Amino acid sequence: MGGRAGSWRSLSDSEGEETASDPQPPLLDHQGAHWKNAVGFWLLGLCNNFSYVVMLSAAHDILSHERVPGNQSHVDPGPTPIPLNSSSRFDCNSVSTAAVLLADILPTFGIKLLAPLGLHMLPYSPRVLISGLCAAGSFILVAFSHSVGTSLCGVVLASISSGLGEVTFLSLTAFYPRAVISWWSSGTGGAGLLGALSYLGLTQAGLSPQHTLLSMLGIPVVLLASYFLLLTSPEPQDPGGEAEAETAARQPLIGTEAPESKPGCSSGLSLQERWTVFKSLLQYILPLVLVYFAEYFINQGLFELLFFRNTSLSHAQQYRWYQMLYQAGVFASRSSLHCCRIHYTWALAMLQCLNLAILLADTWFSFLPSIYLVFLIILYEGLLGGAAYVNTFHNIALETSNEHREFAMAAACISDTLGISLSGLLALPLHDFLCHLS
Repeated sequence: MGGRAGSWRSLSDSEGEETASDPQPPLLDHQGAHWKNAVGFWLLGLCNNFSYVVMLSAAHDILSHERVPGNQSHVDPGPTPIPLNSSSRFDCNSVSTAAVLLADILPTFGIKLLAPLGLHMLPYSPRVLISGLCAAGSFILVAFSHSVGTSLCGVVLASISSGLGEVTFLSLTAFYPRAVISWWSSGTGGAGLLGALSYLGLTQAGLSPQHTLLSMLGIPVVLLASYFLLLTSPEPQDPGGEAEAETAARQPLIGTEAPESKPGCSSGLSLQERWTVFKSLLQYILPLVLVYFAEYFINQGLFELLFFRNTSLSHAQQYRWYQMLYQAGVFASRSSLHCCRIHYTWALAMLQCLNLAILLADTWFSFLPSIYLVFLIILYEGLLGGAAYVNTFHNIALETSNEHREFAMAAACISDTLGISLSGLLALPLHDFLCHLS
């Protein structure tokens, strides 16, 4: 990896008073390491979630038509979805966009479910390499796909990349100052905004979905560069035992074998200890599950059905705008930790469920008069979701001990994925039901 944040300490020990009389270089070294880590975790959050967001933004395009080999330089002028029922009042694809959501989340769910049990046996560096390669593979496979099935395989690769990366990098924050959690969360919010905005902007500008996806192949490269070249070695978390703590922190980052159990590292916890820690996290996990269930039920179950015919935007364009505005809200709230902290995340869960109820009722009764009102609700939905995410992990970091923090951060990752998976499973039958209504 890149620079070594703790290297100046060993130097000062060997040089004694001569180094102590000039404290400025260590201070500058420390400040430089702080900003390298802050920018590094922001970029890791950005790059890790980018492919996941792009696949959701492209969901309508993936399902509405198959690639035409002779027409890849421009976006199709307006692929016509095939309604399940010609008399339906909804403009439906034959398959719900929730199918893309499930392909994009179920592999992540499996990874996060098993991660607390044994993923710590695999060093961080190979995990990051696998994550980067899967992200690149997802863009290439979906870009050159000529069928929905092949495209969904590419979406699965994006899911593996995002899930493995999130578990890895959130666990990695246990070896750094707590402030990096805020930078990571902001980066994941940035991925949502930039991913959705770039897909929307490039396709609106006339670039084909294929060329749009291929233009994003630099993102996995930035991910690998941020980890291997930008992050510094973590500083010790235990002031009473610096040398041992630093060794414990560095080993899983740069070692080639499974890390040994060290104070401040969660790999030595027994199953009973892990279960005890997990139960203590339920007060944060359950609200986050509910928040993500409600918002992704909206995003992948209702977005496609919230179609306004009296606007200049096509159905596909409306879907992309919904995704972009949602991600803009997520980015703003995930970057707000320094100015707004929320301990009672249950309140956010209740407000998100209210959003779901309003938009679900609108798909049935069509009482919202303008698409711009829906735009506003979706932006607010993103604000609630992003705030729930960043405050949940910040609260966990504050309330867990150094010894338990790595495991706690990895275990809490299951929250959003469980909520999203449940929403996708329920959104599929809802789509079929509503699209058969006359």
